[in-house]
Amino acid sequence: MGEYRFRDRQRKSIPMAPGHSEGQIQFMLNTEEKILQRISAHAPVPEILSEICTALDCQIGNIVSRISLTGDAGISTPEIARNATLFGLHAFFSASIFAENSEELGSLEIYCSAPRKASSDDLRAIERAVCLAAIAIECDINEVKQKSWRTLKEGPMGEARRERPVQIH
Repeated sequence: MGEYRFRDRQRKSIPMAPGHSEGQIQFMLNTEEKILQRISAHAPVPEILSEICTALDCQIGNIVSRISLTGDAGISTPEIARNATLFGLHAFFSASIFAENSEELGSLEIYCSAPRKASSDDLRAIERAVCLAAIAIECDINEVKQKSWRTLKEGPMGEARRERPVQIH
């Protein structure tokens, strides 16, 4: 009987990623859940992307991350990289963010205070952040498309368009 209980406990244990404590894993899962809830609640995309970067910065540690959208009128990625070096930051990692249809949505740039390479745990965290960013951006794009479609269908005042019969004189 004692052996059965021991095996049952072994079966219920959840394997953890190397180098991560149970608290860190729970933090990551809670953070992802909150971000997904904000995406489903249609929170502003810049806020969601900022939350993703903050979570990634906390998870990896000693980094600064930034997500830029394709076609943003803001500062270009090369200009950001030049500014980062002026402040003593080093390029840590860069990743493109793609939609399901392979369209580029944006990019994630990460800088750190000392030159180093990303570990396998860092790469997993980055991959999850890129995935969350893609979901947020795609949901926002789809929402904008739906609003545009409704405006075309209903008219600018929100009322349904009525087809008028053509009168021939």
